[in-house]
Amino acid sequence: MFETLIREWDGEFVATRFDAASGAWMFVGVHSTALGPGFGGTRMKVYDAPEESLGDVLRLSAAMTFKNAMADLPFGGGKSVLAVPAIPQGDERTSLLERYADFVGSLGGSYVTACDMNTTEADMDVVGERCPHVMGRSVGAGGSGTSAPDTAIGVFHGIRAGLAHTFGSDDPSGRTIVVEGAGAVGGPLCDLLADAGAKLVVSDIDPDKARAVAERVGADVVDPLAAFDVPCDLFSPCATGAVLNADTIPRLRCRVVAGAANNQLADDGIAALLHRRGILWAPDFVANAGGIINIAVELEPTGYDPKVARGRVREIGDTLRAIFDAAAGGVTPLAAALELARQRLAEPDA
Repeated sequence: MFETLIREWDGEFVATRFDAASGAWMFVGVHSTALGPGFGGTRMKVYDAPEESLGDVLRLSAAMTFKNAMADLPFGGGKSVLAVPAIPQGDERTSLLERYADFVGSLGGSYVTACDMNTTEADMDVVGERCPHVMGRSVGAGGSGTSAPDTAIGVFHGIRAGLAHTFGSDDPSGRTIVVEGAGAVGGPLCDLLADAGAKLVVSDIDPDKARAVAERVGADVVDPLAAFDVPCDLFSPCATGAVLNADTIPRLRCRVVAGAANNQLADDGIAALLHRRGILWAPDFVANAGGIINIAVELEPTGYDPKVARGRVREIGDTLRAIFDAAAGGVTPLAAALELARQRLAEPDA
């Protein structure tokens, strides 16, 4: 199964290590180094089978190639997964991360990592003690800290771009917005939207989390299974991937979709289905790039500056406006974004 997945992938290389001490599989996929070393987060997750985690690495590293290109960062696409039997804690977690750091270090800088699902800036501090090819460490360690707030800010400006293109005004005030997922990004996004006057409807698979956010921002709560059926101006997927599919698209009652979730489309053909329904989709790899844009400011000669980071994150709205304008000629926003990304990959110095 490993061989089949890799043969069908169009990336550059995959590195694999089985960690006997923990029973974890370590996978690093570098999809492209056209713009620089592969860069992507470290995902720690329990999978049913190792090939599922390898599939995640291959798919997500390819997405990072386009995300980094669209964010105009000096990185190619990469991703890593620690497929663990159970999420480790304490000394067991530290030891696993130290061995993982040695694994990443053995790749000679062709891959640079940061935190992702179930990993934190504290974990990146551990990795950084043994490997220089890591970003997104804690502020105390000279890094940028958690990237979730900046991801939310980027999505907020992406939402404003979508509203402007569809309704002629980027003002969220009075607009009904459904936020699916009230976690590390969805929660702060709700705060931003509520402060801007939006009418919010929140859903999450964890009802307590949804209620807590709803009480804080004055939102209504809806069951996740019913979120797609709520009449609204904009639907914002901020949880798991593949939520936009042949079953959910016919249920949407909105004009715009813009959110933080990765790989929102079940397949690329879904972009055409959204287009036929007259629903504007903000490509996820553009809208949710605030986190990596924030982290990349660590590369500045003067070090990380949150003001510089926030300024660059706000430019996500400008990028999406350009994509929406390019798509007005009859192509989907996905096609317009991919074309722009391919141009940057083909002409890295342009």
